[in-house]
Amino acid sequence: MVLVEYKKALIKYAPLARFSAGIELLGPEVKALRSKLGSLEGARVLVRGGEAYLVGMTIPPYQAANMPKGYDAERPRRLLLTKKEIAELADAESKKGLTIVPLEIYSNKRFVKAAIAIVRGKGKSDRREDLKKREALRERDRLLKTK
Repeated sequence: MVLVEYKKALIKYAPLARFSAGIELLGPEVKALRSKLGSLEGARVLVRGGEAYLVGMTIPPYQAANMPKGYDAERPRRLLLTKKEIAELADAESKKGLTIVPLEIYSNKRFVKAAIAIVRGKGKSDRREDLKKREALRERDRLLKTK
């Protein structure tokens, strides 16, 4: 079940490889995410010291009165990946033109996981081509439906 989604990610970026990663969260953060609170706008993944971190994701307090003092809604959250996956992400991060972004946060039974992707930014012409393709598919489906 999708909890939080970065809807503009597939418009702004072209995904090259996808990964699924666990997230290290506090209890109230899990409750907030299950209530569909949170935002992935501007979030990205950084690899530092052999570990991957989700930076820029906002999870507001579930109950502000019960949150610990000094709670930071945008704190870096560690991603749980294998060493092989972390090495692949680090390699992609070092290449020019590639970045790593979260696509969605979802619930897998009792676990909260993040779908992340290695992406390349799209230019205006690429976005226009995608828009034309989508419009052509809609028109084709519309014609087939009326027959």
